[in-house]
Amino acid sequence: MSHRTSLLGFPRIGEHRELKFALEQYWKGALDFDALDNLAQMLRARHFQRQKASGIDEVAINDFSFYDNMLDMMVALGSTPERFGDIDDPVARYFAMARGDSTHAALEMTKWFNTNYHYLVPELHAQFRFAPVNPEKILREYAEAQAQGIHGRIALIGPITFLALSKCDEQVRGVLFDGLLNQYAALLEALSPLQAAFTFHESALVCDPSAEDLSLLKIAYERLGKCADIRVATYFEHASEATAVLLRTPITSLALDFVHGPANFDALEAIGKSTKTLVVGIINGRNVWKNDLEASLRNLEQIALHVPKERLIIGTSCSLLHVPYSLDHEHALPSEVRALLAFAHEKLEELALLSRAFFEGEALPPRLSAPVRSDDAVQARLAALTPNDYRRPYPFAIRREAAKELFDLPILPTTTIGSFPQTPEIRKARQEFKKGLITPEAYETAMKEAIAHCVSLQESLGLDVLVHGEFERNDMVEYFGEQLRGFAFSANGWVQSYGSRCVKPPLLYADVSRIKPMTHFWSSFAQSLTDKPMKGMLTGPVTILNWSFVREDQSREQSAKQIALAISDEIDDLQRAGIKMIQVDEAAFKEGYPLRRSEREKYERWALESFLLATAIAERDTQIHTHMCYSEFTDIIHTIEAMDADVISIETSRSGNRLLRIFEQVGYKQEIGPGVYDIHSPRVPSVEEIEHQIRALLEVLSPAQLWINPDCGLKTRGWSETEAALRHMVQAVRNVRAAL
Repeated sequence: MSHRTSLLGFPRIGEHRELKFALEQYWKGALDFDALDNLAQMLRARHFQRQKASGIDEVAINDFSFYDNMLDMMVALGSTPERFGDIDDPVARYFAMARGDSTHAALEMTKWFNTNYHYLVPELHAQFRFAPVNPEKILREYAEAQAQGIHGRIALIGPITFLALSKCDEQVRGVLFDGLLNQYAALLEALSPLQAAFTFHESALVCDPSAEDLSLLKIAYERLGKCADIRVATYFEHASEATAVLLRTPITSLALDFVHGPANFDALEAIGKSTKTLVVGIINGRNVWKNDLEASLRNLEQIALHVPKERLIIGTSCSLLHVPYSLDHEHALPSEVRALLAFAHEKLEELALLSRAFFEGEALPPRLSAPVRSDDAVQARLAALTPNDYRRPYPFAIRREAAKELFDLPILPTTTIGSFPQTPEIRKARQEFKKGLITPEAYETAMKEAIAHCVSLQESLGLDVLVHGEFERNDMVEYFGEQLRGFAFSANGWVQSYGSRCVKPPLLYADVSRIKPMTHFWSSFAQSLTDKPMKGMLTGPVTILNWSFVREDQSREQSAKQIALAISDEIDDLQRAGIKMIQVDEAAFKEGYPLRRSEREKYERWALESFLLATAIAERDTQIHTHMCYSEFTDIIHTIEAMDADVISIETSRSGNRLLRIFEQVGYKQEIGPGVYDIHSPRVPSVEEIEHQIRALLEVLSPAQLWINPDCGLKTRGWSETEAALRHMVQAVRNVRAAL
């Protein structure tokens, strides 16, 4: 059977986030696992059928997960960390690894390459002993697909990527490789009765693979390629070095990203001379704009000059996990914006159209003209910028003295990252206000009551620097986008970030400018309730950009700087209103880094310039904070220094002090707030545990540099666990202060 279209993965959370809500009910004990499992099976069936109905020849099987595919791979490979070995129930063990429990800290979590999806990090070491492989999940889901008449390939994370993304020392990776490869071979052997085809996801190969990586790649697929029909898929960049190696192995096909890795075109001649099938990733799986089908068809015809059509398959650049499910429910979007969009379902239709045009010569539908997206005033303001607009006029030493005089904080000042729990009542009030079901006055009263409660709680707990709780915000990016020109918003455009956590990225489709002050009212009200410093809370321009679906008709740099000017205006309004401590979150700063070293300098330049453009307006006694989470900072520490923030807060609770060592090594002068407990787990750490964490931090940082805070916002936590954890955090600080 000839296959012309193929997918690397499909959104799994459900058209209406059914999996999210079921997971959260299960975690609360309101739903048993059988009911959760039945819902998951229904979702898989629905998603298989939607792909089949759209004309997709090869669907991805085993792309579904209750939490994360890397976690699923750990289970399948028998590589569960030993510290979870005392949990007998496999379901309880699975979710303990993902979320932690009363006695187990969760696995570390970090970003999947340069996306906003988070994966759980395997824990390996030199003496690690693998357990027997566990093919149960894969067998079950393959049987479900067969029962529905679905043809597909079993999706697995490949050994090179699994090892590269694991938490272990570099020198240990080589030691573990043989054992890991044995596990992969054993898993394929256990699955051999299926006579199935496999897609091994190996995107670590786009990240400047070393000679050793390529050597291990050759060894791995020389062996595994003899065991089954294997396709190796890479995405998010080109994989030229790996492609040259893989063509000399017995795998049957390659899937390459021709959207984000144009250098893959350079490998076409070699692929054409081989016998391998090529899956051409030609539909963008990471953005929501309609494909230029005519341009894609021209590219396919160019590719066919090197690789015969009978050895070509058309696909998406990556899994569609990274885009929303469907436009079916987007009735409120402006028509000119909706006409630009293609979510996952629409991308299936684009694949089918492109397939018929390429393989059968069918005419493509005419492309609609795009709306005008340029604003002359915004463009003129950008053009008028000078070097002075990118630097604060006072050095850090002078700003630090001004902050000491103004705020008079104790040693080891305590604070939080910004958000507090969003209760059903808060969400209900916000939704009713948006729908016009309650008056602006009623909404304002509800938000003020929530802020007053939050401020009162923080004062009673003894926190030194307060926040207003962000109850008026549905999302740290969407809230700002809703108040800026150039953004539009979907009603149901949810994308999975991790576990049950979903985000609804804004649609940045035109030039950006601020309509009016965005946060001044709420921050000023909160400050009026207390004599303690109240942080103004803003999202930074690079994070707003990286967590939005961004227009492709102008450079990302230009869009980022337009957002930066809007944030600069907001900072000025806040400081003029007496809010002199302002946090500009750049949680996604590292996320946007190109995967290839050769491309990073350009990104670093304009991303840094965007942050500086936003914050340079800050006065001498305005203290600028920023926050970064779930990122490795080793290779960008000098860029972080150049951001010139007065205080940076970062995640360290799951990763220990290793992220801080680099700050110590470079002699970082500014102040740092390493997270002392993990907010992504419902577990409440003890006073002793947090005190131990603080003492460990003091081995790396001086007391004068150190702030104490959770590792991220508290939006997703409950009030009782939040209050208990913060109470423990404050008491731990008091204990350490007394000793100091």
